[in-house]
Amino acid sequence: MHITVLLHEAVDALEIKLNGTYVDATFGYGGHSRQILKRLGRNGRLIAFDRDPIAVMKGRDIEDVRFCIVHSKFSQIQRILQKMNVNQVDGILLDLGVSSTQLEEASRGFSFRSDGPLDMRMDTSTGQTATEWLASVPEKKLGQVIKEYSEERFAKNIARAVVAARMQQPIVTTLQLSTIVATAVRSREPNQNPATRTFQAIRIYLNQELEELSSTLPQCLELLNLGGRLVTISFHSLEDRIVKHFMRAASNPDTLPKGVPLRAKEVRHLSCQKLQLMGKAIRPKTGDIVSNARARSAVMRVAERIDLNNCGA
Repeated sequence: MHITVLLHEAVDALEIKLNGTYVDATFGYGGHSRQILKRLGRNGRLIAFDRDPIAVMKGRDIEDVRFCIVHSKFSQIQRILQKMNVNQVDGILLDLGVSSTQLEEASRGFSFRSDGPLDMRMDTSTGQTATEWLASVPEKKLGQVIKEYSEERFAKNIARAVVAARMQQPIVTTLQLSTIVATAVRSREPNQNPATRTFQAIRIYLNQELEELSSTLPQCLELLNLGGRLVTISFHSLEDRIVKHFMRAASNPDTLPKGVPLRAKEVRHLSCQKLQLMGKAIRPKTGDIVSNARARSAVMRVAERIDLNNCGA
């Protein structure tokens, strides 16, 4: 059973306006969307996105004229909303990573906990599977991916072991890959399977998760109405770092270049803040972590679009 992490905290942070327009950019299994709909008035609107066809199918079970779901990566958010004649919204929620249900479904190949095909695609209708990628990726590239996307100390050893193993037979199941990784990892972190970081790295790379996030955040900023909220929930330090740096940069005036003559209006533009950070990062309470272990790494950040007319004031 999927338990939505920081359900009420995230929806509270959006500060739902009865007749506002909101985007749940990562529908998943709909926990946040359903809670948003409960708080919207009859003229409110919620548009959800998800790249997972199964999540989209579940979203279409929601019979509510205020709601629609789109099968798409969230990096297409601005283009798709414009096609729907939606140019501004009052809040956007990004609940990043994979859901508990996706992890537990063996056929998706995201987890080593049960044996299944090595797929790892969030959108199973397109793109390369993990099996296809591992069959041909050069050893050096594989090591770089594992190191960059998971900070795995034994990335080179694992890459070497994978390349040696695939020369014997194709790597097509999660059990095969996790067994290969276990032979290459010389020491284990407490309470963590040695394959954890490698599976995470391959999944993030194949789905271009960090690139998607980096592309989407500036679009969110442009889409938000004055007073609109951007709420993000991250489960990985690399994701959270991207969000944190983006929000901080948008909430601080740009640094003026030294020694370059500027007109007054150019100074006002450069010193403009676009977001206001709303409090500190929020983490799940102890009780939430006890009932849902996946929540332990969650970090929620909130920022509000501010009045550009005050730039340079």
